[in-house]
Amino acid sequence: MLATFAQSAALPRVGGQTTVATMVAYFAVLAVISLWAVRRTRTPTDFFVAGRSVGTIVLGVAAMATTLSGFAMIGGPGLFYSMGATALFLVLPASLTNTLGAWAIARPLHDLARTRGVITIPGALGARYDSRAAQGWSAVAILVAVVGYIATNFLALGYVLDAVFGTGLSAGIWIGALVLVAYTAAGGMLAGVYADLFQGAVKAAASIAACWFAMKVGGGLGEISRTIMAYDADFLSPWGKGGAMTALSFFFVFSVGSLAQPHIAHKYLMARDVDRFRWYPMVMTVSMTLALLLYLTVGVAVKAMVVRGVIPPLVRNDDAMPAFLVAAVPAALAGLIFAGAASAIMSTVNAFLSVGAAAIMHDLPMAFGREPSNELARGRAATVALAVVAVLVAHAPGAQVAFLGVFGYGLFASTLVPALAVGLNWPAATARGAVASIITGLVVTLVGETLSFAGVYRLPAGVPWSGVALVAALGVFSVVSLTGARRPA
Repeated sequence: MLATFAQSAALPRVGGQTTVATMVAYFAVLAVISLWAVRRTRTPTDFFVAGRSVGTIVLGVAAMATTLSGFAMIGGPGLFYSMGATALFLVLPASLTNTLGAWAIARPLHDLARTRGVITIPGALGARYDSRAAQGWSAVAILVAVVGYIATNFLALGYVLDAVFGTGLSAGIWIGALVLVAYTAAGGMLAGVYADLFQGAVKAAASIAACWFAMKVGGGLGEISRTIMAYDADFLSPWGKGGAMTALSFFFVFSVGSLAQPHIAHKYLMARDVDRFRWYPMVMTVSMTLALLLYLTVGVAVKAMVVRGVIPPLVRNDDAMPAFLVAAVPAALAGLIFAGAASAIMSTVNAFLSVGAAAIMHDLPMAFGREPSNELARGRAATVALAVVAVLVAHAPGAQVAFLGVFGYGLFASTLVPALAVGLNWPAATARGAVASIITGLVVTLVGETLSFAGVYRLPAGVPWSGVALVAALGVFSVVSLTGARRPA
């Protein structure tokens, strides 16, 4: 059965003794953090929300590490290589949305956690609307999107391990999944948030190093731009190769959509002191800026190297990072950069595994009127099961990091932005409106993105289905809430 799904394509090898040693040291640090967290994880609150004991600086860096996943560190350079400036519109909203998120949903979620004992995002929606249906449907939407997003990162981690250790892509996916499941199932969010702090620092250092070598090999950003523009004028045009509608749709989905990404919103439930959240946007934005240097500079540097004939055209967009490391980076630093890519992947997957496990073992039983029991042990079992499903999706023929990342992000946006980000701040919002918007976003995104990826039907002008689904969900949420019977907020 697994052979049907097996990926076998080779990646450029960058694994020397120094690179391998750096990666081994990185995994050793994670093991130490995991062992520490296991000894402190005694309750479901410890497992799912890190005991609500996390400070603002740790939370901000951890949120950055969780946000910038394998999608950004592996798929991002490949996306920039193929689409040019269009790819910028995925990350341009970052500074704005960090502030909006802290302002619009941090305090309401924190208050729900303290007053109602909420430990999950679907649980927060169930409490807000006094609705089991809202809690259940949001859990279903999160599970569907989580599988896609975890598969994104398992696929990216397989690329990294294959390039460093020569495991082969399929074996790399399974090995990476085993490592991730080990420390996630053992220590939950408590292990995850402090692993994220370490991984965020590694990610920023790797990004700065990659940026420096990208500029060095290309002769600076000006020379890189001139090289590319002489060959492909659309690449660095204001809208890039995707065109204006694609660029603006990316901006819309990734700005508004960021307000309801559960792996970020879930971290608000962990905060020790919400009054210190005024520092969160600055911590998050500065750390993201440093970490995103790699996203931009590696993509354009590889494009310029291909134009000059330094390296052959890429067979797959996701090969951009390994090709750059082979051609431009000394082995001593390749390990650091790959450790940064691995840290991006692992921090995100840890968060999503915990969120998905909570949906399975906590939110779905409550949606059916059953009080969850033995949540700690069952949460760990659900983590393992969710990881296995995501690995199988990552092995699906034709899977690409960038596609799965956009799909997962868009599904979170279309299903949760209306009910969560808007509903927490709009007293007139109703449970029926919330449920209707979640179902609308789920159906439109799943059907539309599947048809588009299969080549059956694509929206004109490069508009992604996730943008259409978000608009439709917002409209349904507003109309149903305004026309239905209102209940006290």
